[in-house]
Amino acid sequence: MKKNPQSLMLVTVVKSLQRLGYVFEIYAIGSGEARAIWENLSAKFSVLGPDQFSHIDWSLFEGVIADSLEAKEAISSLMQEPFDTVPLIWIIQEDTLAKRLPVYKEMGLEHLFSNWKTTFTRANVILFPDFTLPMLYSLVDTGNFHVIPGSPVDVWGAESYCKTHAKHHTMFNIDVIPCASVQQVASRLGLTQDSVRHYGLDGDANGVLLMADIVLYGSSQEEQGFPPLIIRAMAFGIPVIAPNFPILKKYVADGTHCAFFEKHNPDALLRTFSLLISNGRLSRFAETVASSGRLLAKNILASECITGYASLLVNLLYFPSDVLLPGSVSELKQGSWEWNLFRKEIEHSNIDISIDSSVVHALEEEFTKNIIDKSKNRAEIQDQDALTEQDLDLVTEIENLEDYERVEMEEINERTERDLGVWDEIYRNARKSEKLRFEANERDEGELERTGQHVCIYEIYSGAGAWPFLHHGSLYRGLSLSRRTRRLISDDVDAVGRLPLLNDTYYRDILCEVGGMFSIANRVDSIHKRPWIGFQSWHAAGRKVSLSTKAEKVLEETIQRSKGDVMYFWVRLDVDGGGEGNSDALTFWSMCDILNSGHCRTAFENAFRKMYNIPSDMKALPPMPQDEGHWSSLHSWVMPTKSFLEFIMFSRMFVDSLDALHSNSSEPNMCLLGSTYLEKKQCYCRVLEHLVNVWAYHSGRRMVYIEPRSGLLEEQHPVEQRKEFMWVRYFNFTLLKTMDEDLAEAADDDDNPRKMWLWPLTGEVHWQGIYEREREERYRLKMEKKRKTKEKLLERMRNGYRQRPLGL
Repeated sequence: MKKNPQSLMLVTVVKSLQRLGYVFEIYAIGSGEARAIWENLSAKFSVLGPDQFSHIDWSLFEGVIADSLEAKEAISSLMQEPFDTVPLIWIIQEDTLAKRLPVYKEMGLEHLFSNWKTTFTRANVILFPDFTLPMLYSLVDTGNFHVIPGSPVDVWGAESYCKTHAKHHTMFNIDVIPCASVQQVASRLGLTQDSVRHYGLDGDANGVLLMADIVLYGSSQEEQGFPPLIIRAMAFGIPVIAPNFPILKKYVADGTHCAFFEKHNPDALLRTFSLLISNGRLSRFAETVASSGRLLAKNILASECITGYASLLVNLLYFPSDVLLPGSVSELKQGSWEWNLFRKEIEHSNIDISIDSSVVHALEEEFTKNIIDKSKNRAEIQDQDALTEQDLDLVTEIENLEDYERVEMEEINERTERDLGVWDEIYRNARKSEKLRFEANERDEGELERTGQHVCIYEIYSGAGAWPFLHHGSLYRGLSLSRRTRRLISDDVDAVGRLPLLNDTYYRDILCEVGGMFSIANRVDSIHKRPWIGFQSWHAAGRKVSLSTKAEKVLEETIQRSKGDVMYFWVRLDVDGGGEGNSDALTFWSMCDILNSGHCRTAFENAFRKMYNIPSDMKALPPMPQDEGHWSSLHSWVMPTKSFLEFIMFSRMFVDSLDALHSNSSEPNMCLLGSTYLEKKQCYCRVLEHLVNVWAYHSGRRMVYIEPRSGLLEEQHPVEQRKEFMWVRYFNFTLLKTMDEDLAEAADDDDNPRKMWLWPLTGEVHWQGIYEREREERYRLKMEKKRKTKEKLLERMRNGYRQRPLGL
């Protein structure tokens, strides 16, 4: 947020990428002088504190660019699931941390060093503006370093310096940077011995350059990037003599912007000098070269920097199928920095172009303080724990006294008569005691508050990064799709524990949040005993479309008065994915096609046809109306528990049919519903997200939209108006139940239709035959128990066994 060369570079890059069609959302860690510039970039702009980074849904973005070390806190939130796969580019232009890393090693601050190295590892690309910084940061190099040369910092520094420092000299000067032996050349040119001066690079380079009339750049080896000192010298308007290295010839024209000589050839160097000097003064040729060089230096490497960023994004980012792709790198025309936005700052006399990273010093102080505190506490504890002989004698005496009292109490209890009570009461107390014993993570205040509630909304999440988006209180309960990322102090449901299928990461990925619904429906009475049930994706809070407190109250009150089958939902499809409101031509199915690489209705129709065995000459795609009503999205809805179980019955069969199409493909792991790696990995997710709309519409459920802010209720697609469009015959409960029992019978008989049959793994497998077999098994065990009891009694009678009277 400073107006400095780094901001100038970043603003230029962002504006150029915007011209290609990239859309940016900009977060700042604090306000500053450059705020107005960022706000005018036609991008959403927000200023955030460090504690707010964890409340950003990073999965909304195809990539994240962090522009300094100060972004470390944001990167920490990107290291947690489910954000750990979001592409991250981290631009580092400061050397503050590089200077401290060796110190951490020497001081034994291994935890601090590891902390930084782990953070560096998270980035897909660590991006530097020149080739010296990667060498300075080599201690934390994990193979993700990349250089895109180009920065206005040298031109900015030169122009700022010129504003406050005049050029004064009394003799002709040659500055050699870095040092090279040119004394012989100077003598042959007739210059005095003290006209050649040597300077190190650790001093004021600006002051040295400004004194010079000619700058000779000498280097023992070719460099990877264009030397910053040459850019700065050219920006000062000083003619430059340099070796004819390829990297220099790539950007600078000999005799136009610079004078080249063949390296290791003193005669060639002498001839080049002769061109720049006339009668002890700079020649007209030298003045022309200096002027042209200054104009070139103004924006040198700008074009390369801009196209470098654009090319990096092309290679790093993978856009979903519903995104309008940006233009190609070849369309970029701009080759200059946005100087007009920063002109006043360059003219300021006290401009500071240095970068100092406060996060480096703050983190260093924190780690050092922790080590000192631990050492101090350890020393105090050791002093306190030094026991004397009298202390040991006292402890032994106390232990002996406690043992004596324990034995005495046990003997008294054995001699005391106790009324054990009736067996039913003992059994009930034992069960109650067992129920009260629970592991950590099994229940919290929320479970107690939910007692007597009509509804519970399960919030589905898949990583620790989603924790800040989850709600607390009696209305909500977390539903974790991953055991290792379940919240530690809550009663969140373990979806994997309830449905073993989710142990398989492949199926957990392709089912996504529907897998969590399957887990709740599996033996639902053991987890959910309320008349109403709801679900909500954690994304709803991240996208600011979850229910407000007011809307929650409206929902709870409405549910208590509701009669019949109603589905209440509060996240609209157009809010989630770009929206039906953007074009009159968009319908439910066309929107679904956009979100699924153009194959939604084809895949849905084929799965529906297979599920019901519909002949090929009949339509198999359920019609959805074009009445401009809203459709549910992000799995955010509430319905009666009985209706939910019916929906899950339908969903399990539909998913199984969809998976059959997928499994029968000639290509392994092929997915028609996505074009990118992530979409193919989560193949069924978007289709299944909108499946509830098809089921609710055609099964005759009322569909009511709740505005998530105000709580205003609005019925969608009234049942009376859709009767002629509904395919009721396919969504009849009796038919679905019959189909479910047929599948269960086939699964029970191991009559699998294919090698990997998904349906039996998605929930309970029950049909009439299983009930009868279980009843017969219980009857057999009962008869077996009676037989054994009878045999034992007869055995006693044959042996004449008689129990001795008590007390004899």
